[in-house]
Amino acid sequence: MRPACTATLLIDDDRVRVTRFDFLPGAETGWHRHGHDYVITAITDCPMLLEEPGGAMREVLVTAGAAYRRLEGVEHNVVCNGEAGMSFVEVELK
Repeated sequence: MRPACTATLLIDDDRVRVTRFDFLPGAETGWHRHGHDYVITAITDCPMLLEEPGGAMREVLVTAGAAYRRLEGVEHNVVCNGEAGMSFVEVELK
């Protein structure tokens, strides 16, 4: 079993939920399904292992300062796949 990342809630109002995620090497979010469209902005380089339904796995690198968005319904487990920790901010659009 992997250690859990740290999720720090920064804003939660009627329009957005903003959460900072900090990972030690090998830490994970745990399996979850996104209930809202969302945007991720990397604070550090984020080498991620994405575990997906059905056993699929993908390795991705989101570089520091880069951002991406996904639609509601994404289901996965995010694992820090590097030798250093990683951090990103997630903005969920309500």
